[in-house]
Amino acid sequence: MSPFGRPFADGDRLEIAGAVVRLKVHPRARRISLRLDRTQREVVATAPSARRLSEAANFARERIDWICARLAELPAPRPLAPGRQLRLFGEAYVLARSEGRARRLVPDGGEPGRLLAPGEGEVFARGALRLIKREALAGLTRLTERHAGSLGEPTPEIRVMDARSRWGSCKPGAGRTPSVIRYSWRLALAPLSVADYVAAHECAHLRELNHGPRFWALVHDLVGDPAPQRAWLREHGARLHAVGAG
Repeated sequence: MSPFGRPFADGDRLEIAGAVVRLKVHPRARRISLRLDRTQREVVATAPSARRLSEAANFARERIDWICARLAELPAPRPLAPGRQLRLFGEAYVLARSEGRARRLVPDGGEPGRLLAPGEGEVFARGALRLIKREALAGLTRLTERHAGSLGEPTPEIRVMDARSRWGSCKPGAGRTPSVIRYSWRLALAPLSVADYVAAHECAHLRELNHGPRFWALVHDLVGDPAPQRAWLREHGARLHAVGAG
């Protein structure tokens, strides 16, 4: 029975014993299935068609023990608070409270750098987040400029976002409208080589709006074999998404 007063629809979210379950239609699916979306911190119940979404919802309800066990395996949320340690493009930093504007102090003499923000509690967290996003934009802009230049393409407009389903996206330009590349700000928390791969990936879309052989050849020309970086994101992506949560 749908709790929405209508039949279940693709994208509906249910709360089952405190866990979020998202219903999804996948026409190529051959059966009802469950999987954990580690970045969204939710479970996806997939059905081959919309009319079978009610079966998918019931399937999830019957397997609440499995759902709770999988969610318990996720990294704990890591709120942005003074004393928290993190890395920006591979360099170690510590969050610290300070008067005045938020700012970054670079690592020095083997000691970690500091990310300074004013206030307490949520005020501090918001200031620290703005600072990290600012650093993410600056770092990802440098990487993008280099790869776009290597391809002989104009530097696109670059933005950072809080997406949880993708690490980057590329919108091609049209006429006088420039191309736009958007990145998850959380890429700044990944190793530099990983962020560099994502920048190369999106810049390759300036030439090839697909994931065909020519696209991957461009990526390989820019950063070499991308397999290790892609594997790193699959393994550690949920940990990046835990930062700033809670």
